[in-house]
Amino acid sequence: MDKLRIDKWLWAARFYKTRTLASEEIARGRVEVNGQEVKPAREVKVGDTVGLRQGPVTRTVVVKGLSGMRGPAPVAQQLYEETPDSIKAREQAAERRRLAPEPALTIGQGRPTKRGRRELDDAQRGWGDRWSASLDDQES
Repeated sequence: MDKLRIDKWLWAARFYKTRTLASEEIARGRVEVNGQEVKPAREVKVGDTVGLRQGPVTRTVVVKGLSGMRGPAPVAQQLYEETPDSIKAREQAAERRRLAPEPALTIGQGRPTKRGRRELDDAQRGWGDRWSASLDDQES
Protein backbone atom coordinates (compact mmCIF):
# COMPACT_ATOMS: atom_id res chain seq x y z
CA MET A 1 0.00 0.00 0.00
CA ASP A 2 1.59 3.29 -1.09
CA LYS A 3 -1.44 5.64 -0.68
CA LEU A 4 -4.27 5.90 1.85
CA ARG A 5 -7.21 8.25 2.40
CA ILE A 6 -6.35 11.02 4.87
CA ASP A 7 -9.42 10.38 7.04
CA LYS A 8 -8.55 6.70 7.34
CA TRP A 9 -4.90 7.48 8.11
CA LEU A 10 -5.82 10.00 10.83
CA TRP A 11 -8.12 7.39 12.38
CA ALA A 12 -5.49 4.62 12.16
CA ALA A 13 -2.82 6.93 13.63
CA ARG A 14 -5.20 7.61 16.56
CA PHE A 15 -5.55 11.36 16.08
CA TYR A 16 -9.34 10.94 16.08
CA LYS A 17 -11.52 8.30 17.71
CA THR A 18 -13.64 7.60 14.61
CA ARG A 19 -13.33 8.10 10.87
CA THR A 20 -16.48 10.23 11.02
CA LEU A 21 -14.80 12.63 13.45
CA ALA A 22 -11.72 12.74 11.24
CA SER A 23 -13.87 13.52 8.18
CA GLU A 24 -15.74 16.27 10.04
CA GLU A 25 -12.50 17.92 11.18
CA ILE A 26 -11.14 17.77 7.63
CA ALA A 27 -14.36 19.31 6.29
CA ARG A 28 -14.03 22.15 8.84
CA GLY A 29 -10.60 22.99 7.43
CA ARG A 30 -8.60 21.89 10.46
CA VAL A 31 -6.38 19.48 8.53
CA GLU A 32 -3.81 20.33 5.84
CA VAL A 33 -1.56 18.12 3.74
CA ASN A 34 1.62 19.74 2.47
CA GLY A 35 0.22 23.18 3.35
CA GLN A 36 -3.07 22.78 1.43
CA GLU A 37 -6.57 22.23 2.79
CA VAL A 38 -7.88 18.82 1.81
CA LYS A 39 -11.04 16.77 1.51
CA PRO A 40 -11.53 13.45 3.35
CA ALA A 41 -10.86 11.43 0.18
CA ARG A 42 -7.42 12.99 -0.36
CA GLU A 43 -4.73 10.35 -0.40
CA VAL A 44 -1.54 10.67 1.60
CA LYS A 45 1.72 8.88 1.04
CA VAL A 46 4.87 8.36 3.05
CA GLY A 47 6.79 11.64 3.36
CA ASP A 48 3.74 13.95 3.27
CA THR A 49 3.46 16.65 5.93
CA VAL A 50 0.14 16.77 7.75
CA GLY A 51 -0.90 19.75 9.87
CA LEU A 52 -3.89 19.39 12.17
CA ARG A 53 -5.59 21.33 14.95
CA GLN A 54 -7.06 19.50 17.93
CA GLY A 55 -8.67 22.09 20.17
CA PRO A 56 -6.00 24.63 21.16
CA VAL A 57 -3.18 22.32 20.01
CA THR A 58 -1.72 22.57 16.50
CA ARG A 59 0.45 19.68 15.40
CA THR A 60 2.61 19.12 12.34
CA VAL A 61 3.59 15.53 11.57
CA VAL A 62 5.40 13.73 8.79
CA VAL A 63 3.82 10.51 7.53
CA LYS A 64 6.22 7.62 8.16
CA GLY A 65 3.92 4.70 7.43
CA LEU A 66 0.47 3.73 6.23
CA SER A 67 -2.01 1.37 7.83
CA GLY A 68 -5.61 0.67 6.96
CA MET A 69 -6.28 -0.84 10.40
CA ARG A 70 -6.46 0.92 13.74
CA GLY A 71 -4.05 -0.80 16.10
CA PRO A 72 -2.60 -0.21 19.55
CA ALA A 73 -1.15 3.20 20.41
CA PRO A 74 2.54 2.15 20.18
CA VAL A 75 1.95 0.85 16.65
CA ALA A 76 -0.01 3.98 15.70
CA GLN A 77 2.82 6.24 16.89
CA GLN A 78 5.14 4.57 14.37
CA LEU A 79 2.96 5.85 11.51
CA TYR A 80 4.12 9.46 12.00
CA GLU A 81 6.87 11.64 13.40
CA GLU A 82 6.10 15.03 14.88
CA THR A 83 8.36 17.86 13.72
CA PRO A 84 10.66 19.53 16.29
CA ASP A 85 8.98 22.92 15.71
CA SER A 86 5.59 21.35 16.40
CA ILE A 87 6.82 19.74 19.62
CA LYS A 88 8.31 23.03 20.79
CA ALA A 89 5.13 25.00 19.98
CA ARG A 90 2.94 22.39 21.70
CA GLU A 91 5.08 22.48 24.85
CA GLN A 92 5.02 26.30 24.91
CA ALA A 93 1.22 26.31 24.54
CA ALA A 94 0.92 23.82 27.41
CA GLU A 95 3.15 26.03 29.57
CA ARG A 96 1.06 29.13 28.73
CA ARG A 97 -2.12 27.26 29.68
CA ARG A 98 -0.53 26.10 32.93
CA LEU A 99 0.53 29.63 33.89
CA ALA A 100 -2.71 31.31 32.77
CA PRO A 101 -4.89 32.79 35.51
CA GLU A 102 -7.94 30.92 36.70
CA PRO A 103 -10.87 31.97 34.46
CA ALA A 104 -13.28 32.12 37.39
CA LEU A 105 -11.17 34.85 39.03
CA THR A 106 -11.95 37.25 36.18
CA ILE A 107 -15.67 37.22 36.96
CA GLY A 108 -16.35 40.45 38.83
CA GLN A 109 -20.10 40.33 39.00
CA GLY A 110 -22.92 37.87 39.26
CA ARG A 111 -24.15 35.68 42.02
CA PRO A 112 -21.75 35.46 44.99
CA THR A 113 -20.16 32.20 45.97
CA LYS A 114 -20.79 30.66 49.39
CA ARG A 115 -17.60 32.26 50.68
CA GLY A 116 -18.56 35.62 49.18
CA ARG A 117 -22.04 35.41 50.74
CA ARG A 118 -20.52 34.83 54.18
CA GLU A 119 -18.16 37.79 53.74
CA LEU A 120 -21.11 40.02 52.81
CA ASP A 121 -23.08 38.85 55.85
CA ASP A 122 -20.11 39.49 58.15
CA ALA A 123 -19.64 42.98 56.71
CA GLN A 124 -23.31 43.84 57.26
CA ARG A 125 -23.31 42.82 60.93
CA GLY A 126 -21.31 45.93 61.87
CA TRP A 127 -24.08 48.27 60.66
CA GLY A 128 -26.47 47.57 63.51
CA ASP A 129 -29.91 49.14 63.10
CA ARG A 130 -28.72 51.96 60.82
CA TRP A 131 -30.09 51.98 57.30
CA SER A 132 -27.59 54.58 56.04
CA ALA A 133 -23.85 55.04 56.35
CA SER A 134 -23.95 58.84 56.44
CA LEU A 135 -22.39 60.68 59.37
CA ASP A 136 -25.53 62.75 59.95
CA ASP A 137 -27.43 59.65 61.04
CA GLN A 138 -24.84 58.82 63.72
CA GLU A 139 -25.32 62.12 65.58
CA SER A 140 -29.04 61.55 66.26
